Amino acid sequence: MVRGRRKTDAKGAAQADFPYQDPHGGVRQRRLEESIGREVRRFREKLNITLSELAKAAKISAGMLSKIENGGTSLSLSSLQSLSKALHVPVTSLFRGYEEVRDATFVKAGEGLNIERRGTRAGHQYQLLGHTRNRPLSVEPYLVTLTAASDVFPVFQHDGIEFLYMLEGEVGYRHGAKVYLLTPGDSLFFDADVPHGPEELRKLPIRFLSVISHLPA
Repeated sequence: MVRGRRKTDAKGAAQADFPYQDPHGGVRQRRLEESIGREVRRFREKLNITLSELAKAAKISAGMLSKIENGGTSLSLSSLQSLSKALHVPVTSLFRGYEEVRDATFVKAGEGLNIERRGTRAGHQYQLLGHTRNRPLSVEPYLVTLTAASDVFPVFQHDGIEFLYMLEGEVGYRHGAKVYLLTPGDSLFFDADVPHGPEELRKLPIRFLSVISHLPA
């Protein structure tokens, strides 16, 4: 187990000094390598030179350059400097693509975007809480509200996977042949191409988070 070391801040208060840990393992590092590789290829093609010509100018092997452009290897600072010099661009420009994809969506309480989905006609209220841009994976987080005006609707079916987290009320939620009783704090994670949806509205109002993930068409 990794234990944090103690240090003091500017006011002399004790703080824990914990090393950064990436919960996704090497995913973040691979994305950086792939981003740098794309930028190297883009600048090379802009100069209209071959992979071999750039490798010779940067004094690295063509095989290594191929791995770099395909995001298959990490680069040392000296390699980055050699490539930037051969490409006639600043070193920082090789990181530009990685920096551009970092974004965030902030939604104030009660200000989610009202969205019409299949369940809307059954009286289900959907508030979109965020969205992704320029990603190979689409993620749609919703706050779903069911009231006395809502009908049961256990026949949703769509691509991807879905995660539910119960906030308020009680609902019998069907997924395929099974019905799950969801109460506050319960969650349900499932393949969304199987028929699913609320089958029994047991305690109103009902509110839950629904996060749908799928690959865009």
